[in-house]
Amino acid sequence: MPNRRTTFSKFIIEEQRRRSNPDTAFTALLNDIQTACKFVGSAVSRGRLGAHDDVLTVTNVQGEEQKALDVISNEIVLRECEWGGALCGMVSEELEEPYRIPAANPRGRYLLLFDPLDGSSNLDVNVTVGTIFSVLAAPVGITEPTAADFLQPGTSQLAAGFALYGPTSMIVITLGAGVHGFTLDREVGAYTLTHPQMRIPEDTREFAINASNERHWEAPVRHYVEECVQGRTGVRGVDFNMRWVASLVAEVYRILIRGGVFLYPRDNKDHSKEGRLRLMYEANPMAMIVEQAGGCATTGRERILDIVPASIHQRVPLILGSRHEVERLSSYHDIHDRGEQLVFETPLFKTRSLYRAL
Repeated sequence: MPNRRTTFSKFIIEEQRRRSNPDTAFTALLNDIQTACKFVGSAVSRGRLGAHDDVLTVTNVQGEEQKALDVISNEIVLRECEWGGALCGMVSEELEEPYRIPAANPRGRYLLLFDPLDGSSNLDVNVTVGTIFSVLAAPVGITEPTAADFLQPGTSQLAAGFALYGPTSMIVITLGAGVHGFTLDREVGAYTLTHPQMRIPEDTREFAINASNERHWEAPVRHYVEECVQGRTGVRGVDFNMRWVASLVAEVYRILIRGGVFLYPRDNKDHSKEGRLRLMYEANPMAMIVEQAGGCATTGRERILDIVPASIHQRVPLILGSRHEVERLSSYHDIHDRGEQLVFETPLFKTRSLYRAL
């Protein structure tokens, strides 16, 4: 019986064939990205068996702890994607300035943006981590892009995706027409389509937030979480589950599979930062994926994909997931910003008990 499984490479080629102007350079770039993800995944899977020490840390350009595997993963992506001739530049969470394609390599018309190892703070506890990436078109005529050439809104992304390095290795990707998940078949070394046309349920009873920051939250977020925590006896009339992995790739994948809402909101913990997550390496790619799967992504006040970046390392608040919950949170921000009071409304039906509270 012939093998009819769709590999990542075959999927990309077929998607390009469906378009009026297929681009072999774009196909080659995505194949280079999947190769980089295989190498990064292999390095992650070896843990302490690898020739590195994940416990040792240094400080990166943004003043954050950087583990050995962060550096290794960044180098892998650069080396695997610089030579193919599809790119004229790259930016990474781990680099202060754009990476210049070596002079000996041909230049292309695409830009690659990536977080080489999202969730790396969880490496020592063996929690799922991953790589996040997105592709932009370089401005016409540009062969040596500067930081300004990368400052395009998320709506300009041509592709966005992330790899997962967990119990199974996966790539989740969108080319602007749905979201598809590929699982690495280690026996043949190929990512194979296992999750076509992923969709996020519009309703959910699950939310993810770092509750230790509650004292720093703005009123709309505090109000929303309080509603959820009250459960069936509160205004929502249903019980919610709370999750927090501290790995964005793991959080978004869970939402793609079973719905939910993820919150890393604006808070008052550090007034010098508008938000905590990077717009270009984390928020934009994930927002494109979530929207293509039927969900929403916002700062609470603005659609993520509409933001015009001010710098390549800009940070933003991020709220994404099931449409109805994200819209509820946005409405709470609107009410708060108008100076109106957020009030708890009694639901039409509430859980009743035969027993009276004493």
